[in-house]
Amino acid sequence: MQDKTAMQETASASTNRLMLAIHWLWQRELPVLLAIFATFVSLFLFVLLTQLALQEQPHELDRYLLLLMRNPHDLSDPLGPPWLEEVGRDITALGGNAVLILLTLAVLIFLLMSDKSYLALVVLVATLGALGASSLLKKSIDRDRPDLVPHRTVIYTASFPSGHSMLSASTYLTLGALLAATQRRKRIKIFILLFCTFITLLVGISRVYLGVHWPSDVVAGWTAGAAWALICWLLARGLQRANNRDHA
Repeated sequence: MQDKTAMQETASASTNRLMLAIHWLWQRELPVLLAIFATFVSLFLFVLLTQLALQEQPHELDRYLLLLMRNPHDLSDPLGPPWLEEVGRDITALGGNAVLILLTLAVLIFLLMSDKSYLALVVLVATLGALGASSLLKKSIDRDRPDLVPHRTVIYTASFPSGHSMLSASTYLTLGALLAATQRRKRIKIFILLFCTFITLLVGISRVYLGVHWPSDVVAGWTAGAAWALICWLLARGLQRANNRDHA
């Protein structure tokens, strides 16, 4: 009987130690491990989509999804009333260079005035890094824009990956992660991240709706931008820890 009681106490103590270890890992290292894992998954998906983009003909699924957003009797007409097309152009502007550069400048000035230069560096890397990577990838892969439907907005670069999708993912997700880190309440953190993700998704969908990108261009932009945002979040986490040690 004593042996059984001792075994139960030992098992209980082991369970408590395991729970404490999991709690310690969750508080300190698990988010980092998950971010690294998600980064590799995103990059793997991007590589697969790049192979698809290098094919001479677009995938049948690309064609189907693009035409799904068009009036079957008039491919020059996106689905929905005329005002919806205008909404699509308004939303797509949220991922444009002008809007993102202005937003980045405003955030940089705010962070510098708040004596958070290390976070300003992260925001700068998130935006300029994604912009440079997008331009380089477009020139290297040089995929033609969709020719199945008329384009409903001006285009002047190659199709893959979608620069709007990539830059919006990198910028909005990075800003969302930095803003969420300042909040204590979990539901506020979740709201911020979900809202930034929602904007990113809307920008990408608008590019297909306006006929200027294949769906695979947009998904590739999302995966590449998300991977870059995760890398920037890891950078911000490391810089913040170093900053806290310096002021300890």
